[in-house]
Amino acid sequence: MTTKTRDTLIEAVPDLPSIRIVREFDAPPDKVFRAWTEPELVVRWLGPKDLEMRIDAWDVRTGGSYRYTNWRGGELVAEFYGSFHEVRTPSRLVQTFGFTAMPDAVSLETATFDDLGGGRTRVTILSIVDTLESRDAMLASGMETGVVEGYEKLDALLA
Repeated sequence: MTTKTRDTLIEAVPDLPSIRIVREFDAPPDKVFRAWTEPELVVRWLGPKDLEMRIDAWDVRTGGSYRYTNWRGGELVAEFYGSFHEVRTPSRLVQTFGFTAMPDAVSLETATFDDLGGGRTRVTILSIVDTLESRDAMLASGMETGVVEGYEKLDALLA
């Protein structure tokens, strides 16, 4: 499956349990990386437009961890958690990503922040899971909406 919406590429890597997401932003890598890692900025853009993100823990450093929840209309709808395995400002972020509703589908995500020049950055995320079934479940979960809407909010934040 490959989806390209408003400059966001989301694709299943053929025959591998992984998903690649690619998106360009009109901001330099240090600014994009900061929006990706500072909690007061992350809550303003990560996830779908109709959800409120609340951070319970956010320790962005190599060996740190995070936990956050998503809310709609005062009701808890999702909880996520993970560990930061490598934080290399402003070029690389490696973390695990877990969703409490699917505890067996933890992914390892590597995000790279490439300087395109002219104040632009390309972010490439490679998410690896344990099975093709887990990958396909992630793609079918509605993640595309959250990714695309989140990146639209990030565009506005970076402007």
